[in-house]
Amino acid sequence: MIRKSLLSALGLLFASSAFAEWELNMPRGVTELSAETYELHMIVLWVCVWIGIFVFGAMIWSLIFHRKAAGHKPAQFSHSTVAEIVWTIIPVVILLAMAIPAAKTMIELEDTRNPDLTIVATAYQWKWHYKYQDEGLEFYSSLARPSLEARRLDSEKSPWEVENYLLEVDRPVVVPVGAKVRLLLTSNDVVHAWWVPELAIKKDAVPGIVNETWFRAEQVGTYRGQCAELCGKDHGYMPIVVEVVEPDAFQAWVDSRNESDVSVATAN
Repeated sequence: MIRKSLLSALGLLFASSAFAEWELNMPRGVTELSAETYELHMIVLWVCVWIGIFVFGAMIWSLIFHRKAAGHKPAQFSHSTVAEIVWTIIPVVILLAMAIPAAKTMIELEDTRNPDLTIVATAYQWKWHYKYQDEGLEFYSSLARPSLEARRLDSEKSPWEVENYLLEVDRPVVVPVGAKVRLLLTSNDVVHAWWVPELAIKKDAVPGIVNETWFRAEQVGTYRGQCAELCGKDHGYMPIVVEVVEPDAFQAWVDSRNESDVSVATAN
């Protein structure tokens, strides 16, 4: 029993799909804002790298060539007005140079006006409910059954056998490529977070509050994320899957879902 539990834990840690996609840097993403966020990240990173090189280079150079053993004698002064002005102006200029593009991107991130599609996402322990406001359809999205079966300690199915282990759902969010999608986020119980790295979105879902965010995916594909707030014992089993499709395929999906709902209502 202990051996099986250990194997399950190792499978959770090193599941092939998650391990293969692991990388050091943040993803560039498939939206315009995710690309801007990535560029800002890289700019700030290299600014910090060059500051570190300059500061530690100066320290190491001083320690080597200004040491007492080399016969160097300390200068006799209390302060330098010129030095104080220079090391005040330079950081201010650097901060302003980073703050202006960062503020521009942050404003764009919060601009949810004129959407092509609005989806209300309500978090539950431990699943998501999506309601397409203009399309008249809604559904729950939960952890896919293969992952649900493999996560059990007494399961005969290994996590290694499950594709996209813990990152697959039974009903994904479907959106058209190139459309501005406004996402209204709230929660029915505790604080959750809707997080899809490749869409550059991480927004809290808070009970009694509606948070807004948006994205416009520029590439067709399937993009995966998870709840990013510790929301209880099954927090790790609350994935998010967004399928970006062509507009015709999206309309066909909407029509098929509406027809399915009508059929169920008629049968009842």
